Amino acid sequence: MANTRHYDAVIIGAGQAGVPLARALADAGRRTALVEREHIGGTCINEGCTPTKTMVASARVAYLARRGAEYGVQTGPVSVDMGRVRERKRGIVESFRTGSQRRLEATPNLDLIVGAARFTGAKQIEVRPAPDAGEPLRLTADLVFLNTGGRPARPALEGVERVAALDSTSVMELATVPEHLVVLGGGYIGLEFAQMFCRFGSRVTVIQRNTQLLPNEDADVAAEVKTILEQDGVEVLLETDSRCVAPTGSGVRLGVRTPQGERVLEGSHLLVAAGRSPNTDGLDCAAGGIAVDDKGFVRANARLETTAPGVYALGDVKGGPQFTHISYDDFRIVRTNLLEGGNASTTDRLLPYTVFLDPHLGRIGVSEKDARRQGRKVRVAKMPMSYVARALEMDESRGFMKAVVDADTDRVLGAAVLGIEGGELMSVLQVAMIGGVTARTLRDTIFAHPLLAESLNNLFATLDA
Repeated sequence: MANTRHYDAVIIGAGQAGVPLARALADAGRRTALVEREHIGGTCINEGCTPTKTMVASARVAYLARRGAEYGVQTGPVSVDMGRVRERKRGIVESFRTGSQRRLEATPNLDLIVGAARFTGAKQIEVRPAPDAGEPLRLTADLVFLNTGGRPARPALEGVERVAALDSTSVMELATVPEHLVVLGGGYIGLEFAQMFCRFGSRVTVIQRNTQLLPNEDADVAAEVKTILEQDGVEVLLETDSRCVAPTGSGVRLGVRTPQGERVLEGSHLLVAAGRSPNTDGLDCAAGGIAVDDKGFVRANARLETTAPGVYALGDVKGGPQFTHISYDDFRIVRTNLLEGGNASTTDRLLPYTVFLDPHLGRIGVSEKDARRQGRKVRVAKMPMSYVARALEMDESRGFMKAVVDADTDRVLGAAVLGIEGGELMSVLQVAMIGGVTARTLRDTIFAHPLLAESLNNLFATLDA
């Protein structure tokens, strides 16, 4: 058939699993095609981790500058140039993206194809280039891998189609600081942006329909996060349902129902941070024999195999924990099984993550509520960050540390570290969990003084109290 190519492997989506997998397959001598419709690097580099954490860093500088007098440093009035913040963010994103693309283009046995892919049959793919860029290209392959990721979801909110609502991508392109940013959603994404823009100088209101922020976390963790945000100046409305939204001359008007009754909020900008949807609607998965769930996520087993033989799903497109490091671990599973003769799976893998608030919330393993729901016999070690010497020296003593310990084996089952560099401290505990290190050993280990890790001595000493 004219304009048809056959490959050993076709990867759809150049995200955090697709890029390393393409290079690994090509390096193993397999003729490989990587199809990307928009930009190399997926959500992480272009709209997720890289740009958001770059802007979080700018917001932290503004926060510290305003606190200068507390450290004996006089700084004067602080203002934020959103145009410069945006320029810095764009520059870092461009550097990461182009560097990755250059490495792909230099890889032997690998073709980088730009266009939108859809299935026309079992392991048969049509790639449509940009308008006026040529005829569709037809691909067939022995193996196909889906790494198409996701995008911000739009809520079923009356009137939302009539307002210029922002999402987690467009909010980072603002050229000026919003006067009043209303954030719809109290999850990880919404809260990071809420604190960020509050520090840039916006008035910020967070609307959360749940009884707590971060619904998957323990109640005490969520309550402390709320306290920290409110200390920073963020207004938090819990148990609040958004009813309708309408444009005004200067922004938006949002009707909500709170436990105290109906209320109308007026803001200059509305940020919708209410979940993410998979990028499968244009793939025609049915034509490829690939089953999806009722939300459009691809169904995959613990080895990342879909319902279509020889077709795999990696990263956010299959649902589950939507983190860059999970996507990269999906790549490792496929590499292990297909190129190294192993038998890796997603079963029982540890899930670390960090919410990039300030201070960080680092999480690993099971939470206290999940451990008790499962009927496990556990002990809980808990200590405020105000007991940590290094945190006091840095004047960053908000939050607390918490670890869930198996009462019989003394091994750490999970932890939440809400504190300065909480993600780094969580990673220390993750390594301990991997190695089977007991709470008693962590209590008695010598850590260099006065590092934050030294606080693990005192944290696990609370189990003896």
